[in-house]
Amino acid sequence: MNERLPEPMQERYSRHLRLAELGSEGQRKLLAARVLVVGCGALGAMLASLLARSGVGALRIVDRDFVESSNLQRQALFDEDDVAQRLPKAEAARRKLARVNSDVSIEALVTDADARNIETLMRDVDLVLDGTDNAETRYVVNDACVKHRVPWVYGGVVGTRGLLMSVLPGSGPCLRCLYPQPPAPGELPTCDTLGVLSTAPATIAALQATEALKILAGAAPARGIISIDFWQSEFQRIEFAADPHCPTCVRREYPFLDARRTSTAFRLCGRDAIQISPMRAGSVDLDRLARALTGVGPVLNNGFLLEFAIEGCQLFVFRDGRVLVKGTSAPAVANGIVSRYLGG
Repeated sequence: MNERLPEPMQERYSRHLRLAELGSEGQRKLLAARVLVVGCGALGAMLASLLARSGVGALRIVDRDFVESSNLQRQALFDEDDVAQRLPKAEAARRKLARVNSDVSIEALVTDADARNIETLMRDVDLVLDGTDNAETRYVVNDACVKHRVPWVYGGVVGTRGLLMSVLPGSGPCLRCLYPQPPAPGELPTCDTLGVLSTAPATIAALQATEALKILAGAAPARGIISIDFWQSEFQRIEFAADPHCPTCVRREYPFLDARRTSTAFRLCGRDAIQISPMRAGSVDLDRLARALTGVGPVLNNGFLLEFAIEGCQLFVFRDGRVLVKGTSAPAVANGIVSRYLGG
């Protein structure tokens, strides 16, 4: 394909066009690609930014949370205005990136990516990028991507260490070849216990984005898992074969797509907070709910979420029915408060 790109695109992507590894044909493939970014925190925000700047034609950004001041240490796409407005991360990212590259179609979905909706979220994409912060979602993504033969790039960061791996269904190992079962609660360190070095997510996201660009352009991604200890400046790439007994990519079993395996209440990484998901997906009328809660005290409603304080906790109700209870790490306490004041 030798047809030249339109003049404005030749200028915007001139550095890609000069690369022997991409060139005009590779850039055209990027412009035609559709990518799902699951999670828009430290990894996901950087992933979305890099792909939008690289000219990936359509991004669907899915995130359940809103911007808080503690995010600004490492989540480079957000600022203090986003914190003040309690903007959902997906929406804040969409607004920023629309000003970065207006040619890219950016869809922001303020919701949880889980077993109930993941197949719908990825229905028309060429690739999925992992920007989430929990193992459960990654196993759901792995099941869905292997089932529908959609490539995805796994990434994770905790403390000063990071990991990434490209998964090409039908060609090489999947996540369950590496980790057959999710870790038990408390088995692995988290950002809650170890913290996160601010530079680590940016670097892992850059490597993930590079793998994504290679896959979308038709090049071969790195094989195996890449592990980096940023503080010790140690880099490892470990190749391994697909597990011949893998329940997912060999036996074609997808237990994590069973919604009954998905938690309805769980603690959020690095925060004294519990998220409670509704049993059935739906849409909450935030204006109506705000009127109903006038007796409990001040209620703030920015159109994306509703916030109020009760029983020593802050509650954030999202339009998709999820409730974030901040100020407790006990699911039973959070469920009780939600039940008393929201009828959940």
